[in-house]
Amino acid sequence: MGEEAIDRVDMLVTLANLLEHPESVPINMLIPIPGTPLAKAEPIDPLAFVRTIALARIMMPKSCVRLSAGRRGMTDEMQAWCFFAGANSIFVGDTLLTAGNPGEDQDAALFRRLGIEAMELDANQQE
Repeated sequence: MGEEAIDRVDMLVTLANLLEHPESVPINMLIPIPGTPLAKAEPIDPLAFVRTIALARIMMPKSCVRLSAGRRGMTDEMQAWCFFAGANSIFVGDTLLTAGNPGEDQDAALFRRLGIEAMELDANQQE
């Protein structure tokens, strides 16, 4: 989106300095959509993205660091590195997204490969 690494760090510092850390810290990867103002935006370097996840985990250890929008543009390996770096939640489905996420079958296959088990959510968490 045109931000620099320091802009991502500044945002995490702002969140980490709140009186209470946020319950949820979604980290998005932009998927350029033709016809939008950010259609030609340079993609973030995958390692810089993983570092952002790791920094969020270190700075806000009790928050859910959510690997959210843009997962369809990530390889399984990139998503794996994000989990290893501290992401402990994903968004599933296409609700509130401009680009779709991988299907539940793809997520389940990746979780099996990584030895990760999905947590069961109660009805309130699924909304």
